[in-house]
Amino acid sequence: MRHFGHLGPDIRKKLFHREPVEFTTASPARTLATALGATLYSPATRPRLADDIRKQTGRGVVSMVLCLEDSISDAEVVAGEANLVRQFALLDAAAEDGADLPLLFIRVRTPEQISDLARRMGPAVRRLSGFVLPKFTAERGAAFLEALRATEAACGRRLFAMPVLESPQLLHLESRRETLAGIAATVDAHRDRVLALRLGVTDFCSAYGLRRAPDMTAYDVQIVASVIADVVNVLGRADGSGFTVTGPVWEYFRLHERMFKPQLRRSPFQGRAEELRTALIEHDMDGLLREIELDRANGLLGKTCIHPSHVAPVHALSVVSHEEFSDAADILRPERGDGGVLRSAYTNKMNEVKPHRAWAERTLLRAEAFGVAREGVGFVELLTASVPQD
Repeated sequence: MRHFGHLGPDIRKKLFHREPVEFTTASPARTLATALGATLYSPATRPRLADDIRKQTGRGVVSMVLCLEDSISDAEVVAGEANLVRQFALLDAAAEDGADLPLLFIRVRTPEQISDLARRMGPAVRRLSGFVLPKFTAERGAAFLEALRATEAACGRRLFAMPVLESPQLLHLESRRETLAGIAATVDAHRDRVLALRLGVTDFCSAYGLRRAPDMTAYDVQIVASVIADVVNVLGRADGSGFTVTGPVWEYFRLHERMFKPQLRRSPFQGRAEELRTALIEHDMDGLLREIELDRANGLLGKTCIHPSHVAPVHALSVVSHEEFSDAADILRPERGDGGVLRSAYTNKMNEVKPHRAWAERTLLRAEAFGVAREGVGFVELLTASVPQD
């Protein structure tokens, strides 16, 4: 797998100063956590799920979650489990013939489902990368992670966990500190198998009867923004104790009546892709683009997606710009080990070596996963090239 691998080599050459590197399910956890990108969710009950997965792989998707939890009704769980077993058998057969597959995770409801599904899949479990663990707290999470540990031992392969932080205890002010501390201790005890932490913002909003509009981001809903800040504060630190924390889901993918002006300036699109700007605004994608930028500014990487049209924007905005790469490379030069301040190669900012080192290290990790754009190539060109043409 590699990001933008669905594009032809000539197109990639025009877009990238350094192309994204290839990775596999056996790559180091830090590489895979950075490379998750737009993680596309799909109900586990879809009758042609294996075909859907292969189709989305051909459109640039590198990670998917097949959901047995909130996306299906209680009455559909048994049928969803059986469908997953069938569909993984089909995927396994296709992969034997050389078909590429993304990183695949199953969102379960109970710890018992982890071992049961892995057993029922048989050899096809090798196509599974791990499990998404809902409503994660210290109490619930310990049982999930212990079930995952036992399942790893039983099937003889590495399986990752992606806990979802979405419980009311985490949202409520009086219990947040204790809940966060418990989650931190629980995931730290299983650090080698926790790939990333996901934020369940829809559940946060639900606890207060809220739903953000398509022209607002999660950061405009202050009660949600406060939880994101505290989660990153405790669980997203750059001192080696933190984890990758992924961005919240964007719920919209069709035209809605607007109250506020579009959030995309015209100038980046003029003369190149004005029709793309119009399409993004018509499908409420300008709000998504703004939220992706705010995700990164607040320490989040990657995003939960519920529609294929969200994948290309997330990936286009994950590419490291030539300017970012230049700054990061300068900061991390061996001769800069003693610190100091230097003017950026773009002569528009100060790079202070010690305070900016952690940022530079994270930027180069992202550069490996998503590539470095050529000088003068921005998200408009990347997005234009990446949007599937039906």
